[in-house]
Amino acid sequence: TGKGIPAAIKERIFEPYFTTKSADEGTGLGLAMVHGIVRGLNGHIEVESEIGLGTTFTAYFPVIKQDHALVTDSMEAIPTGKEKILFLDDEVPLADLGKQMLEQLGYRVVARTSSEDALAAFKQDPCWFDLVISDQTMPHMTGKELAQELVKIRKDIPIIICSGFSEIISQEQATSIGINAFVMKPLVKKDLANIVRNVLDMTKKIAEIN
Repeated sequence: TGKGIPAAIKERIFEPYFTTKSADEGTGLGLAMVHGIVRGLNGHIEVESEIGLGTTFTAYFPVIKQDHALVTDSMEAIPTGKEKILFLDDEVPLADLGKQMLEQLGYRVVARTSSEDALAAFKQDPCWFDLVISDQTMPHMTGKELAQELVKIRKDIPIIICSGFSEIISQEQATSIGINAFVMKPLVKKDLANIVRNVLDMTKKIAEIN
């Protein structure tokens, strides 16, 4: 029942970081996260809006006809692990969400909300961590810049960057500074689980060869 969404921007409202707020009001990932959750459940979301009347969001989800055993088997198919992960996002809700998803997958997680704090935690015991997952767009130090600092301390630490902007850094640049993979925001648990497991397993294989 609010102001409604202008037609010129309605097609962009689910994009990560798209906002009509001023620079000092933040960006947020509200609708992008909703879209990611719906997509992760094989659903679909539609929006109808009229200026001055308001907006209606309609989410559609598939009917589950499987029995409990089949649903459980499907859930168990998601790869898990017991490794120790440093997870970084400067937005507290997203840091909490990432930590929760990874812990549900069996990992031990240390979450931080600033690049400086994450770097300090890593410096305390670089060998304790098996993986670092960092947001790319952050104040003071970007995920790319943090990765460069981490690799100076420990060259073999695997690093995953989370971002809503795929054009910020190329795969070639990422490889050259020690970034192993990207996860696009909003985070979807199954996608995150697969990428984390792939990076950790690949890192172990390389270590065994060397």
